[in-house]
Amino acid sequence: MSNGKKMSLVLAVFNEEAVFPELYRRLLVVLEAMPTDYEIIFVDDGSRDRTLDLIREAAGRNLRIRYLSFSRNFGHQIALSAGIDHAEGDTVVVMDSDLQDPPEIIPQLYQKWLEGCEVVYAVRRRRKEGSFLKLCYYFYYRALKEISDVPIPPDAVDFCFMDRKVVRVLQAMTERNRYVRGIRAWVGFRQTGYAYERDKRFSGSSKYSMAKLVKLALDGITSLSHFPLRLSGYLGYGMALISAVGLVYSLASKFWSPATPRGWSSLALAIFFLGGVQLIMLSLVGSYVGRIYTEVQRRPLYIIRESGNFNEPAFGARIDPEAVTPLSRHASRGSGMPRRGQEKGDSHRR
Repeated sequence: MSNGKKMSLVLAVFNEEAVFPELYRRLLVVLEAMPTDYEIIFVDDGSRDRTLDLIREAAGRNLRIRYLSFSRNFGHQIALSAGIDHAEGDTVVVMDSDLQDPPEIIPQLYQKWLEGCEVVYAVRRRRKEGSFLKLCYYFYYRALKEISDVPIPPDAVDFCFMDRKVVRVLQAMTERNRYVRGIRAWVGFRQTGYAYERDKRFSGSSKYSMAKLVKLALDGITSLSHFPLRLSGYLGYGMALISAVGLVYSLASKFWSPATPRGWSSLALAIFFLGGVQLIMLSLVGSYVGRIYTEVQRRPLYIIRESGNFNEPAFGARIDPEAVTPLSRHASRGSGMPRRGQEKGDSHRR
């Protein structure tokens, strides 16, 4: 029985054809047992397999399933932001679609919200990646915590449960370079973590390449801290101190040991070192300038090619018994239903 509260579940999906049927089944098992009404919003981030077909089939059998399909791949963080923009529930759950975030702990996050927490974020107990990646993650999150202008919990993930008042603030934030867990921490409110054991991917491989991981890490640093810009000043003061010490040493050696030979190696080393430091600092400044350039362009954060069931009432919709049966192997290729006031194929500006 519903307690009158409405919950929106937001999931970004990208080439998850093998995972989607099991994800859909487990989500319905968990959500149907909870005392809240719900909607599920799938955001297809330009999948190239049959993921969108499976989502269309699910949405055709269950009006509580809504979906957005991007015109191309805009990235995981953008897809989560689009789902948050379209969520209408009193609470919003954000999670990944690869089943590393187990839907079975959503009731525990919900219970924490009932106790008065406005953001309940999941924290992984331990990682299952290789040793090198574990080491990189460990130092990155602890470094980010130290240099960030707001406290960022180490090992916190995007998987979270948020109150409507928090969601309204996130919807009003228009920055282009998104780091969802970072801006979620920045907005404040009463936040608490929930430790959980993160599963391995149900199928397939991670969609985050090393280059994408590095970009996400840089987005996290530059969106939450000005430390890289201040670092140039720290290095400048440090080099000035080293130069002063070197000057004293040179003068002393000249008077105390006039015959000391002078070579070019130390001079070349100093030139290369200072040149490297300058280039590093220019790249850091360039990262911030690039972010400014992206912001002033004012392009849409994402473009929606197709949407489904947004012109139908999801909350309170009757669940067809057929909707909880396994999805067919070959989904219908009918087009999705257009969003309110929007014809299929129209672009959508956030």
